[in-house]
Amino acid sequence: VYASAITIAEEEGIKGDDLVLLKTAALYHDSGFLLDPSDHEAASCRLVQQHLPRFGYTADHVDRICNMILSTKVPQRAMDPLSGVLCDADLDYLGREDFFMVGDRLYHEMRTTGALHNRWEWNRLQEGFLSAHTYYTRSSRLHREPKKQKHLAWIRQWLIDNP
Repeated sequence: VYASAITIAEEEGIKGDDLVLLKTAALYHDSGFLLDPSDHEAASCRLVQQHLPRFGYTADHVDRICNMILSTKVPQRAMDPLSGVLCDADLDYLGREDFFMVGDRLYHEMRTTGALHNRWEWNRLQEGFLSAHTYYTRSSRLHREPKKQKHLAWIRQWLIDNP
């Protein structure tokens, strides 16, 4: 997510303090998985609140970082441009070549936890998720949306071929 956030931020013209806050949010956004996998965004925010003030981050900085992190909770809700960048970075893989490889790891994770039972359920879930998803930034719409649509078409065809 960090590398994707930087790439998107550069294309969106984000600089200075905003870029520092975005990078920090990108680094912390999944850290809460260590504490609470079911609500990792809130747990990540607690870690931000606990640790960043001693590194010179102000209360406003901490609030902005937490807002970015919390915006990535599905369904994503970006309330400002920086949150939009982080949301797009978080789901950047939807429009990348490694979509199926990343998705396969998620599939196995969900099977292990009992959230899914088979590939058909997984592809149905993916079809709904990709159909509902919208990128926030111009650069992600330009660079990731076309490939995401190809992935969606492939999944829809798979569902037709495997009723």
